[in-house]
Amino acid sequence: MNYLDRPDYIVIGVYFAAMILIGIGLQRKASKSMQSYFLAEKRLPWWMLGASGMGYSFDVAGTMLIVSLLYILGPRGLYIEFRGGVSLALICQMIWTGKWHWRSGCMTLAEWMTFRFGETRTSDIARLATAISFIVFTASMIIYLAVGTGLFFSLFLPLSPLQCSAIIFGITTLYTAASGLYGVVIGDLFQCGLVIASCVILIVVAVSEIGSVTEFQQLVVDVTKMETWTLSFPNYHEPNMPAGYEQYKYLLSYTLFFLILNKLIINGFGTGHEPQFFAARNERDCGKLACLWSVLMTMRWPMMMSCAVLGVIMIHKTIPDQSVLPEAAALIREHVDTTPAHWRETISDLQHNSREVPAELTSGLSTLLGSDWSDKLSLLTYQGTVDAERIMPNVLLTSIPSGFRGVVLIALMAALMSTFDMTMNKSAAMFTNDIYRRFIRPEASMRELLFATYTFCILLVVVSFVLAYKVPNINMIWGWIAMGLWSGIGMPILLRLYWWRFNATGFVTSMIGGLIAALAVLIADTFWGFSLTEVQQFLVLTPISLAAAVGGTYLSAPTDKNTLERFYRITRPFGFWKPLESALADDELTEMKREHFNDLMSLPFGLTWMVSMYLLPMQLLIQQWLPAAITAFVFTVSVAGLYHYWYKNLPQSS
Repeated sequence: MNYLDRPDYIVIGVYFAAMILIGIGLQRKASKSMQSYFLAEKRLPWWMLGASGMGYSFDVAGTMLIVSLLYILGPRGLYIEFRGGVSLALICQMIWTGKWHWRSGCMTLAEWMTFRFGETRTSDIARLATAISFIVFTASMIIYLAVGTGLFFSLFLPLSPLQCSAIIFGITTLYTAASGLYGVVIGDLFQCGLVIASCVILIVVAVSEIGSVTEFQQLVVDVTKMETWTLSFPNYHEPNMPAGYEQYKYLLSYTLFFLILNKLIINGFGTGHEPQFFAARNERDCGKLACLWSVLMTMRWPMMMSCAVLGVIMIHKTIPDQSVLPEAAALIREHVDTTPAHWRETISDLQHNSREVPAELTSGLSTLLGSDWSDKLSLLTYQGTVDAERIMPNVLLTSIPSGFRGVVLIALMAALMSTFDMTMNKSAAMFTNDIYRRFIRPEASMRELLFATYTFCILLVVVSFVLAYKVPNINMIWGWIAMGLWSGIGMPILLRLYWWRFNATGFVTSMIGGLIAALAVLIADTFWGFSLTEVQQFLVLTPISLAAAVGGTYLSAPTDKNTLERFYRITRPFGFWKPLESALADDELTEMKREHFNDLMSLPFGLTWMVSMYLLPMQLLIQQWLPAAITAFVFTVSVAGLYHYWYKNLPQSS
């Protein structure tokens, strides 16, 4: 196999050393207090927090997954990622949920439960349940990132996927644990610059390779068998979905489902609890940082589309006859005892130890795939199709010039670290602040709290790694996180903001019941092969969580009136809060309703702005000029509406 050159290894080593030194250098500053460690004392400017958000949302595993969808569907792959990759929830955070959470003055979402439900035993349980649920979420994200990281970097390094993930995550854990949010944000700012540079490199290479548009369109059909690859609008039915992606064949229905039911209402309306918003200096900064976060994410889409375009060209050159792939996969299964979950480890072993492969297997693979069969194995799935999830690393290995390849690789490594460190920071804050200090050691010193944080981070990463290699592919675990786990725990996170009668008992029963049900779905799929599609997970888990929420709420007394009135006066939410309106003076109520009107009017413009902003550069890249012109017009109208209803009404900085 071809690996990196020595200069590439030196650059990677220097990068890791720099990140560790930054972490060590900021350790003293971060360790002044819990507020300093987890929220950087609320002193960071909005643009730094926004840039860190971009790094948090840009990970290797997710990028590989979205590239696979764009490779299969073209620009329409964007719509499947309404389930999470498009970050539609950012619009809600930008317009209202970010500022609502900032107004509480809390450090974490779990602490916010005390602000919402008061100082009672049940609210303490709600706080504990929230912390546990988000620790489970973090473990799931580490599993997802570990699988993607291993698959990606094992193509560039003479190591197995497990070894690659262990080294990278080990270094990142030390860096994150040492420096807190200061290190996370400053590191993410540096990493954001690297990511933008890599995007430009990939776009330039892809544009130079496309050539004639007519010839490229025919090439796409030959390689992907997708006649509608260049379309920008989701068609109702796509009959040519490859194995493993059949659930997305009703693309328009999926798009509307993800947009309206799942990511917008259930998850979007309940978000805003990210560390960036708690750490913002004022309400205006909450909106501006989310806006910058969304804009910076635009670079990701033409970059991923470039990988998909280069992937089509690469597959045409590397495997011109895809009919041999089922035979090659069958031959490997005949000679090697493997399963779908361990297939990629098997492929990695065959590539790294090609001299030890049985002669009969070597001969058969050479006949089917050519003398360079070892280099092509990473593109082979257990079922005998092209492994779309490994298009991106293979593109970097074969289509990017050597000097630029190192830059792109380091940028993707940086993106991975950004996602990991912010996820860990959120979870560590909940463990230390909302479990250890709240319930175990209320009088613990700062030194003891930091030691508890370090220990928690290390143990969580180790446990997650043990579980990671029961996962067969990235799409499976991401589908469960986005549609299973969030369907289970999303309902109480939503209802807490919009329904006055919802109380701590309803929150606890819904959160715990939904979490247990979501974990049951994952365990049944992982160990017994009983799987539900993503839509089925939503349709099963959401009613369970909702029923538990309503049942628990009405089986117990309402939240204390003084607690509710204080929450309502400070947060000023819209929704079902009619009984609390008397807590505000008439002029305050009028001003609040005007704010709500502007926020809700901004929502459709914001959603249209984001989707058109991400779609337009992909259309330009593949030279679809008429669709691009229509998208540009829609984008312009949405910007005007967003400016009128949202930006003009942002509060002044304070």
